[in-house]
Amino acid sequence: MVIFIKVGDGMVNRSKMTSTEIGALWITYQKKTLILRVLEHFIEVSDDKRAKKLMKGLWSELDPNVDRIEKMFKDEGAVIPQGFTKADVNLQAPKLFGEGFDILLCMILKEISMGLYTLHIATSYRNDIIDLYREMTNITQKYYQKFLNYAVDEGYYPLPNFINVPTTVDFVSDKNYIKGYRLFGDKREINTIEFSYLYQSIQTNTIGMELMTGFAQTAEHTEVKEYLIKGKELSKDILEGTYDILIKDDIRVPTIKGLSLTKSNIPPFSDKLMVYLTFLLSNFGLGSQGFGAGFSIRDDINVKLGLYVKDIMLFIRENIKIMIENGWLEEPPRMSMNNLKE
Repeated sequence: MVIFIKVGDGMVNRSKMTSTEIGALWITYQKKTLILRVLEHFIEVSDDKRAKKLMKGLWSELDPNVDRIEKMFKDEGAVIPQGFTKADVNLQAPKLFGEGFDILLCMILKEISMGLYTLHIATSYRNDIIDLYREMTNITQKYYQKFLNYAVDEGYYPLPNFINVPTTVDFVSDKNYIKGYRLFGDKREINTIEFSYLYQSIQTNTIGMELMTGFAQTAEHTEVKEYLIKGKELSKDILEGTYDILIKDDIRVPTIKGLSLTKSNIPPFSDKLMVYLTFLLSNFGLGSQGFGAGFSIRDDINVKLGLYVKDIMLFIRENIKIMIENGWLEEPPRMSMNNLKE
């Protein structure tokens, strides 16, 4: 299907947006407006010149792309989503999280963006939309590297363990390679692929537990506060279980240190924003645990990560119920084709 767009004194034709393109732009708009609000608070309260400059740079490159998405919806004759507005951030609120946390959270948000943009490009067919995601991918990769360099330089983010590098090519011959539960004899060591997912889980859940604690401290609705405390406990359970796997293999992992909260109970963000950000991060955690279970060959790791997937899914279900009950869940565009004209 082709639509005609007025440009200057003439008209140009362009393919109509597909359902998957509308869906991708819609979820991107939700996430980008949320990130802008989060950045605005962190920029306002940051005392670190380097961190503030990095976050200002990201904000200045993301904001015009929100305008681009709005124009795409407008040109299509579609309503612009509400997303997250200035009403969802309190720029007068004092600092809630300690130094370094802002950049650590931004790193996770950029990790999520990198994954989502890959999916969105794969479901987009119009060149202007593909170009949008390609450009935002470049922005995301650039700032992820900047944030990572800052976090490592400042000692906020630890590097994973170093190992003896392999010097031979080996193939598995023991059928017990997959077994983590063995009554007699030692189970085989965790391999580097399995460790990478466990390591990422530890770091992201450490940040997540701190985020849930801070959000619960400032939440205005009692049900939201209780839900966020559940999120803190879920992150703690995942951390303890993951540590347990590694310690039994005599692997001690360097972890994020120095995270702290102020005593402020003034919310920098609306409950709506905090619950949706929790929804977003939980889905990222769900995917991470799923990938970890899929690429781990040892059965004890598979079972434990599978249980975490179940727990996270139940946590997400509760999140959706809270958003619906409070009128916070903006409905994605429906697959309505009743009045479609070819």
